[in-house]
Amino acid sequence: MLQGKTVLLGITGGIAAYKIPNLCSLLVKQGVNVETILTENARKIVSPIPFESLSGNRCHTDTFDPMDTAKVEHIHLASRADLLVIAPASANMIAKLRWGLADDMLSTTALACTCEKLLVPAMNTDMYENAATQENLAVLRQRGFIIMEPLSGRLACGAVGKGKMPEPQDIFDRIEAILAWEKDLFGKRVLVTAGPTQEPIDPVRFITNHSSGKMGYAIAKAAMLRGAEVTLVAGPTALADPPLIRTIHIKTAQDMYEAVTANAPEMDIIIKAAAVADYTPETVADNKIKKTDGDMFIPLKRTQDILGYLGQHRVPGQKLCGFSMETENMLENSRKKLAKKNLDMIVANNVKVSGAGFQGDTNVITMITAEDVREFPLMSKTEAAHAILDRILELG
Repeated sequence: MLQGKTVLLGITGGIAAYKIPNLCSLLVKQGVNVETILTENARKIVSPIPFESLSGNRCHTDTFDPMDTAKVEHIHLASRADLLVIAPASANMIAKLRWGLADDMLSTTALACTCEKLLVPAMNTDMYENAATQENLAVLRQRGFIIMEPLSGRLACGAVGKGKMPEPQDIFDRIEAILAWEKDLFGKRVLVTAGPTQEPIDPVRFITNHSSGKMGYAIAKAAMLRGAEVTLVAGPTALADPPLIRTIHIKTAQDMYEAVTANAPEMDIIIKAAAVADYTPETVADNKIKKTDGDMFIPLKRTQDILGYLGQHRVPGQKLCGFSMETENMLENSRKKLAKKNLDMIVANNVKVSGAGFQGDTNVITMITAEDVREFPLMSKTEAAHAILDRILELG
C-alpha cells in the first residue's frame, strides 16, 4: 500500500530524535523511499549514519552542501515528496514554519513542499503549552498541516505532563492512514462489528464461538485507510485496537445490540462481521441450572437479532452488509438471509473450505446481492476487506 511512495523525514533537535531511525526502518520495510534531513541541533543527538544505512539515501544536513551542486537540492526533494513528516517537531521549527522562515535545509525544503505535511511536536510541557506555541500550531492547522498530538507522561527533562513524542509505530500508522489508499470513503461514517460475544452461564462459564475478530478488524482498518470515520464494535478478542478508529468494547449480544442500535442512525455504511452467539441463558440463577447424572441442562433463549433490527430501521441511503457462515447450502441459505434481513449485500463463506473461517489470516468469500453473486479465490483478510468495500461502493 505504501510501495513506491516517497516520505521526506525531517528531524529536529529534540531528545526524541533518537527514536526516528526506528520510524525510518518501519517505512523502508513497507517499500517507502525515505529521504531524511537533519537540522544542526538534531545532529548533536543522532548521526546521519543510521538514516543513510537504513534508507540507502544520503542524509541531508546543509542547504549549500558542496558535494551536490548539480541541482537545487531542497527544491528537488520537495518536488518528489508524497508526504513531509517532521518528527520530533521542536517549538523552534514550528515557529519557523508558522512565519515562513527558511534559514536551514529543513525549513527551506518545508517551505518548498506542496505535498501534505505531518508535524509531530515533542518538547517540554511548558514550552508546548506556551501561548505562542499553541497559536503557531493553530495557524499551521488552518494552513492544512496535520498535527499529531503529543502524549502525556514523564519527559526527558524530568517534568511530567504533555509533550512526549508518540512511538514510531504510532507515527507510522498515521503516515499509512495518509498515504496508503485513495480516500474514496472520505466523508462516510462506517460502523463495523467484529469478534464473538460471550453469554454468561454462571460466574465461571459462558457460551461463545471461535470468532477471532480478524475479518471485522481488517474491514474497519481498510475503511479507515480509505478515509472513512470508523466505529468498531468489538467483542472479546486478542487483537489490539486498530489505530485512528473509535472502538467500543462489548461482551454480550445484548451489549452489541445496544452499541450498534445507538450508533446506527448516524452511519452511512454498516457491516456486521461479528459472530454473535445465537443463544443466551434465560437466567444465571442456580435454580435454573439443572444437573442430572452429571449433565447440565440450561434453558436458553435466542439473542437479539441485530441485523433484523437494522434492516427494519435503516435510514434512507444507508448500506447494510451482513456475513453468513455456512457449512452446507451456502448460497441458498445466504440468499434467504439477504431477503429476510433487508440487506444490500451478504458476504458468505463455507467454514469447511480450506483457508476460510475464523482463526486464520485468509478467507474465501462469496458476495451476494439482489443482482448477482461474485465468488472470490483464497485471499488475505485485508484483501477481502477491500474487495467488500469496493462492492459496497459499487452499490451506490
